[in-house]
Amino acid sequence: AQKPHFGSAQRSAASMTGMIFASDALAVGAGAVCGALCRYHAGKAATDRIAADPKRLGHLAGWHTAGINILGSFTLGVVFGSPVVDYPSTLEAKSGSPPSSSSSALAKVQGFPAAAAAENLACVIAPHRFGLTPRMKLLIGVGFCGSFTTFSTFSVDVVNMMNKGEATKALAYLMANNVGGCAAAAAGMVLARRMFGI
Repeated sequence: AQKPHFGSAQRSAASMTGMIFASDALAVGAGAVCGALCRYHAGKAATDRIAADPKRLGHLAGWHTAGINILGSFTLGVVFGSPVVDYPSTLEAKSGSPPSSSSSALAKVQGFPAAAAAENLACVIAPHRFGLTPRMKLLIGVGFCGSFTTFSTFSVDVVNMMNKGEATKALAYLMANNVGGCAAAAAGMVLARRMFGI
C-alpha cells in the first residue's frame, strides 16, 4: 500500500492549525490566571474588611462570592453579546483580494472550496467593524470569566448556611446568585448589542 502523500498546502495547513490551537490555549490560560487572581484578591479584600468590623459587616460574610458571580455574569454577557471580528479576514473580504494561501490550504484540507469559505466568512464578519476577535472572546469569556466566577464556592456556602440553620439566608443567597447572575448576563448582552448597534 502506498503511503499518503501530503503536499506543501496540507503541511502548511496542519502547521497553521497547530499554531492556532497553541495561541488559543495560551489566551485561555492567560485569561484564567488573571481571573483567578482577581477573584482571590477581591475575596481577600472583602474578608479582611468584614473581619476588621464584624459587628457592622458580619452579616455580609460570604456574600462577596455572589457579587463576584454577578459581575462575572455581566462581563460574560457583554462578551457574548459583542460581534465577532477578524480584521485580517475582513480586510481581505472588503478589498476583494483572493484568500491567502494559508486560508486556502486550510479550507481545502477541511473539504471546503477556498472561495466559498472566504465568502461565508465575509458574510459573518463584514457587517461589523468593531467588536471582539475570537481569541479575545476566548481570553475574556472562557479564561477570565471561567476562573473569576465560582459555582463550587457558591455551593459550599449554601450548604454551610443550611448546616448552621440559616435557611432564610441560604435561600436569599441562592436567589442572588442565580436570579442576579441571569439578570446581569442579560443586561450585559443588551448593553453590548446597543453599543455595537446589533
